[in-house]
Amino acid sequence: MATKKKLQAPETALVLRTCYADMTSHGGFQWPDEVGAVVTASDWRKDDECGHGLHGWLFGQGDSGASSSIGKPDAKWLVVEVPLPSIVALGGKIKFPSCTIRHIGDKLSATQYLLEHEVRAASVAVIGVTLTGGDDSTLTGGYHSTLTGGNHSTLTGGDDSTLTGGYHSTLTGGNHSTLTGGYDSTLTGGYGSTLTGGYDSTLTGGDHSTLTGGDDSTLTGGYGSTLTGGDHSTLTGGYDSTLTGGYGSTLTGGYDSTLTGGYHSTLTGGYHSTLTGGDKSELRIRKWCSKSERYRTYQAYVGEDGIEAEKAYRLGENNKFVLA
Repeated sequence: MATKKKLQAPETALVLRTCYADMTSHGGFQWPDEVGAVVTASDWRKDDECGHGLHGWLFGQGDSGASSSIGKPDAKWLVVEVPLPSIVALGGKIKFPSCTIRHIGDKLSATQYLLEHEVRAASVAVIGVTLTGGDDSTLTGGYHSTLTGGNHSTLTGGDDSTLTGGYHSTLTGGNHSTLTGGYDSTLTGGYGSTLTGGYDSTLTGGDHSTLTGGDDSTLTGGYGSTLTGGDHSTLTGGYDSTLTGGYGSTLTGGYDSTLTGGYHSTLTGGYHSTLTGGDKSELRIRKWCSKSERYRTYQAYVGEDGIEAEKAYRLGENNKFVLA
């Protein structure tokens, strides 16, 4: 008589998700506050549309905007176990009919639990993860990550991340990120980021960013940015930017910008900009000429024709430099 073949249990995966402090989620669904509890969606529907199921981020990776509670300081972070065959991918998140709660805690404890118990999480950008590496490290995190690497590190984080690397590091963050690198580092941040690099660094930020570099640095910011460089730095900002460089610096800003350079600097601003240069500096303002249908550059030299060092100038009505 033939023996029955024993059926194997389906392979499972760990999924990260968040709830409000009272363990409710979108739509008021109540999650049990108990590790080991089995949770089932009574309205489960196996389709590729959001809703009608439980939701989360497979292996911890996905779109943080899929959660309405993730930004709450008292949010509960859960790690749940889900049978892989039941998962439906939705793009940036997944849904599933049921799961078993394996961990309930805060962002740090949940992401650490995930990394310790889900081997596949090590190869993706886990949301909210905290990673620390030594020299020559490569660290990747998702939204709201905290990454710290030693010298020669490569750190990549999502929006609202904090990245800190040593010298010769490469740091890339999303919007509203904070990046700090040692000398000869390359830092790239999105909108509203704060970037700080040592000398000979390259910093690139989106609109409304704050960039601070040491000597011989290259800083590029979008509109409304604040750029501060050391001696011999190159600063380029969009309109309404504020640029400050040490001696021998090259500063270029869009219209309505404020530029301040040290000794022997070259300052170029758009129309309505204000320029302040040290001794031997050159002041330039670009203005659109409707008659010739082209931009024209007007120049002044500190120490000549009454242009004084450490005083702010703008372009007057007759295209002459006047005190701002």
